[in-house]
Amino acid sequence: MIGKLKGTLDEVDEDFCIVDVHGVGYVAHCSTRTLAALPAPGEAVVLFIETYVREDMLRLYGFQSVLEREWFRLLMSNVQGVGAKVALAILSTLAPADLANAIALRDIAMVSRAPGVGKKVAERVVTELKNKAPAYAGTASGTIGLKQELGEGVAPAPITDAVSALVNLGYSRDTAANAVAAALKSAGEDADASKLIRFGLKELAR
Repeated sequence: MIGKLKGTLDEVDEDFCIVDVHGVGYVAHCSTRTLAALPAPGEAVVLFIETYVREDMLRLYGFQSVLEREWFRLLMSNVQGVGAKVALAILSTLAPADLANAIALRDIAMVSRAPGVGKKVAERVVTELKNKAPAYAGTASGTIGLKQELGEGVAPAPITDAVSALVNLGYSRDTAANAVAAALKSAGEDADASKLIRFGLKELAR
């Protein structure tokens, strides 16, 4: 099994790249986010690989980070109706932290933005991975707990009200939740909604 490729980027196509490792060219199918982050052909490259083996096929999937590869595995092995193509579409649309946030907030619309992902599949992603998202939140790990409380409808009233107020002002639910999480640190855990809104707006103005 191949877990990582380290070599020279030989070619980049619409949905795959070729990595030259000591004269052998490996075809790695990637998300558009990973392909966009690749260096120019001829430069050194490292891809984390998931090897997919079937009776009639052996295919390599390449990722720019271990975390992105882990999300690919989670989507493939835990969500009915999600194969490699759909998993790559989701990871092409949402970075790992954004996907964790969407799942925590039960933001089905955000997940269904991925090409080929309908509402039913997005709902399954959110439902099946809601307990796994915190462990794979990456840069969103500091606020994922609060977002889960919001998604499950169990967050304290001041937090819920403050997030709703910021959303009504035109901010996304994720952005509003991040601002309120930051506001809690400066305003204190016992702050009321108006104070959280005020402090949250200051965070958003930075």
